Amino acid sequence: MSLVSTKGMLLDARQKGYAVGAFNANNLEMAQGIVMAAEKEKAPVIVQVSQGGAEHGGLEEMAAIIKSLAAKASVPVALHLDHGVDVVYNMRCLRVGFTSLMYDGSKLAFAENVRITREVALAAHAVGVPVEAELGKVPKDPTGITLDDLKKYMTSPEEAKAFVEQTNVDALAIAVGNMHKMKIKEAKIDVERIAAIRQVVAVPLVLHGASGVPDEAVTAAVKAGICKINVHTQLG
Repeated sequence: MSLVSTKGMLLDARQKGYAVGAFNANNLEMAQGIVMAAEKEKAPVIVQVSQGGAEHGGLEEMAAIIKSLAAKASVPVALHLDHGVDVVYNMRCLRVGFTSLMYDGSKLAFAENVRITREVALAAHAVGVPVEAELGKVPKDPTGITLDDLKKYMTSPEEAKAFVEQTNVDALAIAVGNMHKMKIKEAKIDVERIAAIRQVVAVPLVLHGASGVPDEAVTAAVKAGICKINVHTQLG
């Protein structure tokens, strides 16, 4: 198979009530392991390269590796940019053949996040590539984060609805108690919030930081509306 877009994958997941695994690869061996595991499970898979992670394997090099693996794979494989934090980097990924982008403007004010995300989506959609965005704040490190902090960072259904309508993104990463870089599965996920966002947002929802989410909470999150599960920390 050749690389596929995440759009069809995630829309199917949303319609049928399951989630697609999205795993970060920083080198050849990680990418090989991800695709081999997907083939063993006979499941579609999203191989992600983050803007920071590309510093290890190189952006062009990782794109070439994953394209080669996808061409030989027996399951659908998508190549996705994880946490692209500027427009220029998203455009670089578009040029080297990524089949899915992410602009992460979650640190910005709502209006600025909308403005830049919409720019990325317009450019990507012109060549048929979907875009994921993030609203709310998923902490990059759990150190010192309190429950009150997490509540303050969470995505509101009202803002999620407005954001998707104004940006025309294809998937939305939300903050619902999840955190990055958690090595122990102890995140407290607000499943009711996921369900509330799912009711008002017409695009697939994404759960970042799933390495720190208990298995039963992942299952509940998928039932509530999550369609893409991001895993990196567990991979080492």
